[in-house]
Amino acid sequence: MSTAAASGATREFKNHELDEDYARPGVRYEKRPARTPDGKEVAGLYNAWITLDNPTQFNSYTTDMVKGVILAFRAASNARDVNCVVFTGAGDKAFCTGGNTKEYAEYYAGHPQEYRAYMRLFNDMVSAILACDKPVICRVNGMRIGGGQEIGMACDFSVAQDLARFGQAGPKHGSAPIGGATDFLPVVIGAERAMAACVLCEPFSAHKAYYMGVITDVVPALKVDGKFVANPMVETKQMTDEFGKLVFGEFKTGDAAKQAKTVMASGKVDLSLLDAKVEELCAKMLLTFPDCTTKTIEELRKPKLIAWNANKENSRAWLALNMMTEARAGFVAFNEGTKEDREVDFIGLRQRLARGEGWGDALHNAIQPKNKHKG
Repeated sequence: MSTAAASGATREFKNHELDEDYARPGVRYEKRPARTPDGKEVAGLYNAWITLDNPTQFNSYTTDMVKGVILAFRAASNARDVNCVVFTGAGDKAFCTGGNTKEYAEYYAGHPQEYRAYMRLFNDMVSAILACDKPVICRVNGMRIGGGQEIGMACDFSVAQDLARFGQAGPKHGSAPIGGATDFLPVVIGAERAMAACVLCEPFSAHKAYYMGVITDVVPALKVDGKFVANPMVETKQMTDEFGKLVFGEFKTGDAAKQAKTVMASGKVDLSLLDAKVEELCAKMLLTFPDCTTKTIEELRKPKLIAWNANKENSRAWLALNMMTEARAGFVAFNEGTKEDREVDFIGLRQRLARGEGWGDALHNAIQPKNKHKG
């Protein structure tokens, strides 16, 4: 045994990073002390926190942010003193709502070659999450929608605050959820539920996400009169509808929704239970053999990886070409439309295509929200 090994001295390590400067605007990387289950800090060990920091745009990722996520996950994966990776967003409104639609509409729309290059980065971001040598926990601090849902599902665990909403946005906004959703959801929740989620783009609650197996755990985040209460906008009890179908975690409607909004307005958001649950999960993994944990996670990732690797390149090509037609129209509509109306005239589009009208500026402009019902 060498003198260094016998004394417990730290050896001189080689650097395996591609770029030592992995800081990028909109992405924070920090190492927080690892803790035992009883809350005590462990000397020399950490959990890496990667935070999407674009809260004014609901933590949607720009091109530079995608680069930052890739480099941050590589850094966390290589860090010898890191136990777990926590992937989250800034604030309490959103984990991530996907790609930055302003950037999509103003730069990528109509430029398929540019979007194809961007999608190479996006694919590498998802792959970096799936290839991380450390367990990855998605801390769902708010909405996890569209591409945000996809990078969240690439993580190994997800812990959500129960005001969060989940869902896909592709066919409603000019794309297809082929950045991971069509690969991961059938594995996680089955083909039929995945079909409904990806095609209909109807958001679902954190409670329903837990019920379906999309997330590991869910905790309250709303405090009313100093006490935590379950999301009042959601029916959190299992019940049957008028046809006898079991329902759980559905959003309330009508008068029930109005009453729930009043309760929401009387409370405040507190993410302390979310942070405690994330720390609890990190602490549990701290008390395992690290290599055995990594190997177990690698094996359990395989169903997602097999589907992802089989489809990501042809998906990239299709998404690039789609920037000339539906994606161009959808992202521009979302970016330039009003808060009340950010969708194209779907019926008008289908009618025009049925008459044989080709894609071009005339069709693109006619179906924008401001021109709906004008022909």
